[in-house]
Amino acid sequence: MSNSKTKKNAASQVNIKNKRATFDYEILDTYTAGMVLTGTEVKSLRAGKAGLTDTFCLFDKGELWLKNAYIAEYFYGTYNNHNSHRDRKLLLNKKELRNLENDSKNPGLTIVPLRLFFNENGLAKLEIALCKGKKQFDKRDSIKEQEIRRRRYIEHRFDHLRFCKPLLLWNIQVNS
Repeated sequence: MSNSKTKKNAASQVNIKNKRATFDYEILDTYTAGMVLTGTEVKSLRAGKAGLTDTFCLFDKGELWLKNAYIAEYFYGTYNNHNSHRDRKLLLNKKELRNLENDSKNPGLTIVPLRLFFNENGLAKLEIALCKGKKQFDKRDSIKEQEIRRRRYIEHRFDHLRFCKPLLLWNIQVNS
């Protein structure tokens, strides 16, 4: 009983994010897709040995495929080990696939993976998003908003230390 609980806790802790996606793209719509994986890929994912940088999704013959995703080869895998950069099929409902395919045909829109995780049933899931690329000035605005949020958080966090507040704000302004 306790062994299954620890497996579920360990599985729920796997959360591999594509950090560049929110910086480079404006997210319009998100979907959760299943993945077709081999046994050694699942074991490697449970160990957290994967990366989603420079990963994208494409339609081929009505099916959605994950391209250029990195899942490290399993250390204890023998001749059954998988290719680390192979294409992986994504599983969605027909209606979701149809909507995504029609939307992705519009110029400037693309499908990008956001995060890879295990759900409560222990199945590997991929959160994908329909995105529009940001321009350079949009990225600058994102950075400004992020800095403002960070400053507000620090001010709120140290609000009870009123005597240190001027020094704290001075350090933030000097470092900026």
